[in-house]
Amino acid sequence: MGLKIGIVGLPNVGKSTLFNALTKSEGAEAANYPFCTIDPNVGIVEVPDERLDKLAEIVNPERVLPAAIEFVDIAGLVKGASDGEGLGNKFLSHIRQVDAIAHVVRVFEDDDITHVHGKIDPKDDKEVIETELLMADIQTVDNRLSKAQNEAKSGDKEKVKYLDLVTKLKAHLDEGKLAWSFTDDLEVRSTLKDLHLLTMKPVLYVLNVKEDEVTTVNVEEIRSKLNLLVDAPIVPICAKIESELVGFSNEEAKEFLSEVGLKEPGLNSLIKVAFKTLGLQTYFTAGVKEVRAWTVKIGATAPQAAGVIHTDFEKGFIKAEVISYDDYTQNNGETGAKSAGKQRIEGKDYIVKDGDVMHFRFNN
Repeated sequence: MGLKIGIVGLPNVGKSTLFNALTKSEGAEAANYPFCTIDPNVGIVEVPDERLDKLAEIVNPERVLPAAIEFVDIAGLVKGASDGEGLGNKFLSHIRQVDAIAHVVRVFEDDDITHVHGKIDPKDDKEVIETELLMADIQTVDNRLSKAQNEAKSGDKEKVKYLDLVTKLKAHLDEGKLAWSFTDDLEVRSTLKDLHLLTMKPVLYVLNVKEDEVTTVNVEEIRSKLNLLVDAPIVPICAKIESELVGFSNEEAKEFLSEVGLKEPGLNSLIKVAFKTLGLQTYFTAGVKEVRAWTVKIGATAPQAAGVIHTDFEKGFIKAEVISYDDYTQNNGETGAKSAGKQRIEGKDYIVKDGDVMHFRFNN
């Protein structure tokens, strides 16, 4: 679907190390000085999904294609970025282009790795980022407010209504509140999309911890210390461990993870949480040519899901043949599921469920 997650944080918190581990590359320079990342690095990352492996075991296709998500490593932010400090405006413009934010917060102590503020204070670091994003949003709304005031002079009801909305949003931001907390109304959020507000984007927090703390870190304690919302996604990761895994074979990786007390790479959790943060889910197609994971928004209809494969599928949609993942695997594939009466024929109003195995009927 071409959706992007931007990796942001202060300089030297581990963003580029994390990005390189995610993309299994050295595409982003990781060094012990501020602004070693200037232009954003972009990488396509496969979404780990054990269900895809199970479907492939049953079908034995020619190829297996997982879902993917795009990560963007963005330059480190400093105080005053909204006024152009550091890489300020360039940094903020890069964030505007992503769909969600992975906010990396350094929790580990290490005298050999410079901190831009000279001390480790995760709460202060987090607030620096949020304040700069908020200040940038206030500037954006100020500019739009002037235009809205002029437009409302025409007396047009929609223009007057929009002015009232932007005025209320401005008051909200001026109180130091982030844009995402302004409203839960989807229609209002849609109306404000033209502002491209930074603090309206979904956020997940990545805690970069020491090697010996990755399995013992108290996430809820840190949530409280950083004053994060109860439902804010938090993923503890040791970027150093993840970067070391890049050069390992599968067997070597399993052995190494076992030694440090992990069942799977922390990046797997990060990718899965990022996927959910974007409000995405997976459905599958399964045939001898390929078994494939497709990405759709949660709440997508069957025609919309078909359109992800090809726009013609959505335009000419007739019906969808649907088998749940559990029914498909428990009955050893499509034939068994059909025999057990587990295949359903769904129409245009069907809301796709995560894990559905689908086949579409459509007019050419």
